[in-house]
Amino acid sequence: MPRAEWQRWKPQLELVDLPLGKVLYEPSAQQTFVYFPTSAIVSLLYLLEDGSSAEMAVVGFEGLVGIPILMGGGSTPSHAVVQSAGMGYRLRANAFKNEFELSSPVKHLMLRYTQALITQMSQTAACNRHHSLEKQFIRWLLLRLDRLPGNEVVMTQELIAHMLGVRRESVTEAAHKLQAAGQIRYTRGHIWVLDRPRLEEGACECYRVVKKELDRLIPDCETG
Repeated sequence: MPRAEWQRWKPQLELVDLPLGKVLYEPSAQQTFVYFPTSAIVSLLYLLEDGSSAEMAVVGFEGLVGIPILMGGGSTPSHAVVQSAGMGYRLRANAFKNEFELSSPVKHLMLRYTQALITQMSQTAACNRHHSLEKQFIRWLLLRLDRLPGNEVVMTQELIAHMLGVRRESVTEAAHKLQAAGQIRYTRGHIWVLDRPRLEEGACECYRVVKKELDRLIPDCETG
């Protein structure tokens, strides 16, 4: 972002704590803030009437939560829930819209990120439809690692199953298989990636497509 635009933003940004499980927006509710995670990770989820769910995208330091504000709708049928606790900044929706309309560089940056987010959503849908649960789990894990400083992901198998929209037993089976292969170590809600190159070799093309498009559109975000 150009320095002039950044100087206008700084006084309006509020540093906030984003604890695990915090809901940033709910379906059909008017969004009053845009969030920019710095160390937190936010999951964008669809919840069905029977209580089941599926994650459609994940947002970390590379992006923002609140794209529907730019689209003019102001709300969305999805949830945004903090999946990995951390910090972030928030900006009032009206201030964000004003900056979007006022600044051409900001507009171009946000539109490029929107394209990257749409790519992630589309690829997630394709992956969930056509690839094995093990491949989906690897994609899910690598996308988190790209947004975390180390090789550890803190998440229970029950929550992972909730994100992937599958049974917990299926996640347990996939995790055990990767652990037996020496690629990860899993215990009591903690996953350590021991051999990322081999894990990436076992990933489907969906992870590579999402990462390549993000790196192309937002080259300075340095994920991975």
